[in-house]
Amino acid sequence: MHKTAAWPLALIYMGLIVYASLYPFAEWRDQGIAPWAFLDAPLPKFWTGFDVAINVVGYAPLGGLLALGALRTGRLRHAIWVPVVVAAMLSLTMEILQSYLPVRVPSREDWLLNTAGALVGATLAVLLARMGAIDRWSQIRARWFSPEARGGMVLLAVWPLALLFPAAVPFGLGQVLERVEETISAQLVDTPFLDWLPVREMELQPLVPGAEMVCVMLGLLIPCLLSFCVIPSRTRRAVFVLVLVGAGVAVTALSAALSWGPVHAWAWLSMQVQFGMVLAGVLALVLALVPWRTSASLLLLALGVYLSLLNQAPESPYFAQTLRAWEQGRFIRFHGLAQWLGWLWPYATLFYVLSLIWRRDVKN
Repeated sequence: MHKTAAWPLALIYMGLIVYASLYPFAEWRDQGIAPWAFLDAPLPKFWTGFDVAINVVGYAPLGGLLALGALRTGRLRHAIWVPVVVAAMLSLTMEILQSYLPVRVPSREDWLLNTAGALVGATLAVLLARMGAIDRWSQIRARWFSPEARGGMVLLAVWPLALLFPAAVPFGLGQVLERVEETISAQLVDTPFLDWLPVREMELQPLVPGAEMVCVMLGLLIPCLLSFCVIPSRTRRAVFVLVLVGAGVAVTALSAALSWGPVHAWAWLSMQVQFGMVLAGVLALVLALVPWRTSASLLLLALGVYLSLLNQAPESPYFAQTLRAWEQGRFIRFHGLAQWLGWLWPYATLFYVLSLIWRRDVKN
């Protein structure tokens, strides 16, 4: 039985579907209709090819991931029907819950098309397996990654998605302190527990250029160090560094273009950002030579410094106002889900590396 990354990726994708289906999670109420009434509703009068495509394409990756998980763990008989049933039940649940959201419209056609999309994805995964693509991937995985690399592979795959939501500091993920304080304070208003909150003696101060450069450097270096924990070969580590840096730069530029227009795609490349990126690339190539345990230790240290610096800085008011006004890129970020990935990714990485060290120590 192989521990495949398909299962955790499928769970993450299911979370994405739930978030996108039930956003904005507000104004829940009984609208006086049966939650299953959409099942026998008349056919819609207006329907576009985009509606059909997005409902099919939206669930195809889920079907493919679930089928891939079944194939990779030897459950060949379940590679088609299980993904279809899971996707159908998930979609049906989402449509039923949408009947309690005034801004969403449940649809029988959406449910059927979502199920069809999962069937398409699962079928494609099975066909690829029969063509030998799954076995080929198994060989590549065995050459590049260590056997227990599943969690690290998932985090590395999610990292570019976390960069889709533009950060106040390029590659600056995990900046949550100010928002957490505001959220907790708002929840504890008019309660005696509000006095229990620690009060900062000084307001958060904007990052100076040198500190911003360090944050950019660490933001790029951390995923590289994570890859060193799960890639044994030093040569392949160096190649993967180039892939990670290229992906990070490309996604950050895409995010800027979607938010502020294509002419501003590279506006974030200030002098300190460029220095930080170059320094991160050089350090990553040098550190590709060190043992995995040294990489893990440096990763934990880098995360501590990185999160400390980022969370001592406030969010720029201009930046926050600009984000509220954006019109492009809403769909690709699934109503802010990418922002949640950006907030949580460093902390998930911290937990994973600690658990990886513990598991390998137990084996030894």
